[in-house]
Amino acid sequence: MKIERFTEGTSLKRSVDSGTADQRKAVQEIIYEVRKSGDEAVARYTEQFDRVKLEQFAVSIEEIDGAANELSAYERSIIEEAAVNIRSFHEKQLKNSWISTDESGTMLGQKLTAIDAVGVYVPGGTAAYPSSVLMNVIPAKVAGVERIVMVSPPGKDGKLSNSVLAAAKIAGVTEIYRIGGAQAVAALAYGTETIAKVDKIVGPGNIYVALAKREVFGDVAIDMIAGPSEIAVLADETAIAAEVAADLLSQAEHDPRACSVLVTIDETLANEVAKEVDKQLAMLPRREIAAASIRDYGKIIVCEDMNQAIQAVNTLAPEHLEIITKDPLEVMAQVRHAGAIFLGRYSTEPVGDYFAGPNHVLPTNGTARFSSPLNVDDFQKKSSIIMYSQTAFRKNAEKIAAFARLEGLEAHARAVESRGK
Repeated sequence: MKIERFTEGTSLKRSVDSGTADQRKAVQEIIYEVRKSGDEAVARYTEQFDRVKLEQFAVSIEEIDGAANELSAYERSIIEEAAVNIRSFHEKQLKNSWISTDESGTMLGQKLTAIDAVGVYVPGGTAAYPSSVLMNVIPAKVAGVERIVMVSPPGKDGKLSNSVLAAAKIAGVTEIYRIGGAQAVAALAYGTETIAKVDKIVGPGNIYVALAKREVFGDVAIDMIAGPSEIAVLADETAIAAEVAADLLSQAEHDPRACSVLVTIDETLANEVAKEVDKQLAMLPRREIAAASIRDYGKIIVCEDMNQAIQAVNTLAPEHLEIITKDPLEVMAQVRHAGAIFLGRYSTEPVGDYFAGPNHVLPTNGTARFSSPLNVDDFQKKSSIIMYSQTAFRKNAEKIAAFARLEGLEAHARAVESRGK
């Protein structure tokens, strides 16, 4: 890994992919065709891109049950325990509607209502991500979403993986379709003969899925446009080089464009981690992917002191931040921008990916400066409640009408004055 000293102009490189013109054009065409031809277009694109000719999109309850039974009891118990942890964490986020009344009798408040229907995109095809099912479905369930629709691209056999279907069963999803790509996003956003449209689409996918989500935004809500995975490790001399290297590689193996950065105040640790990364890379099954990530987007930044190191981290605003220092809590208090923060030696990033409970759908590409992990609030909407009393109205009517006229809106002013004083 490249080692450099921090300066005010230090560039913290990351991959930002908004797609090529050809990719954007292809996605727009797919969405247009799905809106026009529905199921026929979805089937056609599934055959073209996934090499699967589908007789039906829906996964039956029997298939879901059968897939869950194919897992060992131990594997099922792991998914079930992770689901309990995730549900417990997200239940603490749940907010209630509220109303307050002042002395005049005016009532003001906020009504929270779950979104009616949510589509969950789960990556698939060549890989299986049961954790993605749990992280996207469970907060929606906690929020009270009544209809949750899961889509995932099929494997060459036309089926979804046993682990993904088992996770869906454990999370409580029964409406599942074996479709993926931009065509699945379009089907969720606009509906087909088989699939009723949803109100929001969540979940990660490839560049075509990301571009499709961007295209349909406004007709439906989306969670975020996810970029390649990122990790920053903020460490002092108490960190163990082999463990830090392993954590950096845990994200590098995701994608050649993943970003792994060590920020440290200890030059000895920097050199040891650089050697460990090379050593561990040679033994990784996905070493070609991880090596490309480390080569193009990996970096070790040596800082003069902890204040400068924290400045570097806040500039990066990473998706995942591990703090491995003498007093990680004290350091954390000064961190302003990070999607998820892992404190101490035993809080390695995969603990959050799979099991601890907080959501692993996190802001990337520096968007942690202004956005948050997927949470229960993402599946609820808020309505303001206003019940003005006669006393308050008489007291403020003249001012409200004057404010309307300040904006040149006479009909607004007259609506107030029509009620008398």
